[in-house]
Amino acid sequence: MKWPMMMADRIGDDSDGHVVVDTRPRTKRPPLYKVLLLNDDYTPMEFVVLILEQFFHKTHAEAFEIMLTVHKKGVAVVGVYSHEIAETKVAQVMDFARKHQHPLQCTMEKE
Repeated sequence: MKWPMMMADRIGDDSDGHVVVDTRPRTKRPPLYKVLLLNDDYTPMEFVVLILEQFFHKTHAEAFEIMLTVHKKGVAVVGVYSHEIAETKVAQVMDFARKHQHPLQCTMEKE
């Protein structure tokens, strides 16, 4: 039993001895988006921690660390998602902040 012959039989033979290989187009992965929290001088740190725990499912320790990054550096990535999920997270955070009368800003950008 010759392996090359078996391979030609399975894939196909174009009658002049060359093996024909079927190629399938590769599906492209959808682009990912970073969700960012921006620092301001008015939103309480505890509120930012609450947002991170509630909407991004961070532990208290993770949320506290991210909040400090936002506070010190002015911005922090809080998650990376598909476009639809990132858009939903941004809308949820912005609505929640507005309802609680905080100027917290949340945005998204392509990774």
